[in-house]
Amino acid sequence: MLMRLSHDLGLYFYDVVIARFDVWAAFGVLAQLVFGARFIVQWIASERADRSVIPVGFWFLSIAGGLMTLVYGFARRDIVIIFGQALSVFIYVRNLMLIAKEARSKKAEPRIAEGAEG
Repeated sequence: MLMRLSHDLGLYFYDVVIARFDVWAAFGVLAQLVFGARFIVQWIASERADRSVIPVGFWFLSIAGGLMTLVYGFARRDIVIIFGQALSVFIYVRNLMLIAKEARSKKAEPRIAEGAEG
């Protein structure tokens, strides 16, 4: 039984990794690498700050990897990937919008304080 399972697993992985590997599969793997790189960026930023941090680069990698994975989902006609990534990319963009809004309000705070003093 173990010999049969070993043989079947070997055939399965050959089919997935070799026989069915094409340009779209390569693109999908690249998309996952870009998407996964965001965790390395987040980890390094958190280690440097000695606290949990989500840097802006995390969101840009999320958008890039998410859009690439969405394109892959459309190419493969995979509704699970399409649905998941379409919603996720919206959330990543919204996080960048909130970060930009916060940065604008922080820049405006000193001007407001100066106006109150003068």
